Amino acid sequence: MAKPSKAKSDFVLFDVFYDDGSRRSNRRVPAELLGGLDGDEPARAAIEDQDRRIAEQSGLPPAQIVKLVRSGGKG
Repeated sequence: MAKPSKAKSDFVLFDVFYDDGSRRSNRRVPAELLGGLDGDEPARAAIEDQDRRIAEQSGLPPAQIVKLVRSGGKG
């Protein structure tokens, strides 16, 4: 029996740079949010939402995003 073809990734990975100088790699954003006229800009809102939820749980304020870059991962 033939192997099923590998499905297109459901997520796009981003490296996120913050105003405090920190960097977080391979942040996942649903691929369906990207690729329209806004390009990768919807990724910023998705990651800010993730950061907001993490901050609520940790009790620490979220750092401000300075720059988003697609991760150069495999694939």
